[in-house]
Amino acid sequence: MADHNKDPKNRRDFIFVATGAVAAVGAAATVWPLINQMNPDASTLALASIDFDVSAIPEGQSVTIMWRGLPVFVRHRTAAEIEEAKAVPLSDLKDPETDEQRTKTGHEQWLIMIANCTHLGCVPVGDSGEFDGWFCPCHGSHYDSAGRIRKGPAPKNLVLPPYEFLSDTLVQIG
Repeated sequence: MADHNKDPKNRRDFIFVATGAVAAVGAAATVWPLINQMNPDASTLALASIDFDVSAIPEGQSVTIMWRGLPVFVRHRTAAEIEEAKAVPLSDLKDPETDEQRTKTGHEQWLIMIANCTHLGCVPVGDSGEFDGWFCPCHGSHYDSAGRIRKGPAPKNLVLPPYEFLSDTLVQIG
């Protein structure tokens, strides 16, 4: 017959290790729901990207669509607007960016921007202002036909969302 009291140290070590393992599993099971609830819900993930057909927008017109709860301007620019934007010297701009940096190669006629003023987040009015672009009536920021800040308190150009053209008329935003 074995004497169970022969080596109490090994038995005590086993009980400590087993208790620690059960405690660790219990702590992980308790903490996991708290961490997991910080992940975005299904409705947010569904808005991560949208496909938009630009073929219905006539030249010289804009539409406003929603992406991730933000308004987005999609403008079909005229050749005159593109040339006007390209002719602006970078030294005249608060936030210097060329027209080429604000559009995709091969699709220069399309300007896609988040429609929030970079000053306080208001939505600028299109086809207005001193530079034939957008004007934020809340505080007087003027943007040109490439969405670049030209006058007023806004510190930056209108933000460009991540986007790519899937075809000549289908753009994916996000």
